[in-house]
Amino acid sequence: MKLALFLALCLAGSARASADDTALIEAVQYFLYQQTQTLGQEVAIDVSPPSPHLPVCVAPEPFLPNASQAPLGRVSVGVRCGEARRQVRYLQAQVDVIGSYVVAAQDIARGTLITGAMITHRQGNLGDLANNALTNEESIIGMVAQRPIRSGDAFQAHALQAPEMVERGQRVTVIAQGAGFRVTREGEALEGGALDARIRVRFDTRELVTARITGNGVATVDF
Repeated sequence: MKLALFLALCLAGSARASADDTALIEAVQYFLYQQTQTLGQEVAIDVSPPSPHLPVCVAPEPFLPNASQAPLGRVSVGVRCGEARRQVRYLQAQVDVIGSYVVAAQDIARGTLITGAMITHRQGNLGDLANNALTNEESIIGMVAQRPIRSGDAFQAHALQAPEMVERGQRVTVIAQGAGFRVTREGEALEGGALDARIRVRFDTRELVTARITGNGVATVDF
């Protein structure tokens, strides 16, 4: 969406609020626009006016209470007010973003390793998707389905898992390395895991170590 159109939306929303609230609403709208402009082709933001019983918010500084989640759909935006930023209030907003997201191109069975041929793209309002929906293929390809996924369904983060690179009971190569040395031994994995998972490995001497999975059948102990 063009910046001029975005500013027009800001002014339209601000017209419904009192003059004292205009700066606050525009600050929140612009903040949300900055957070969402890269997610799709069109952005529409509607911020509900603050309560008329609250004092004027001086030098508003918006923030997201849940910074790890994209502000889509119905969201709550925190605003710090005043020079010391000690006053905090929350405004409600509706954020609609029209963009591309990934859906299953076919039925996918539980336990299937997802490839590029199993996905396709669809245009729509990203705000209508579930909060944990994945919108880009980089987060999906190479993952394993933890439940059946029907053709046309969006991918949910909780329904995917990184593939295991080590299985329980597998013989693995353990690399111990540090400044100026590198030692390689073989042992038995007492648990399975995906990349970067920490697992216990037992050597033939019955010695136990905790190592980080760094590849297929490979774990590393860093010193």
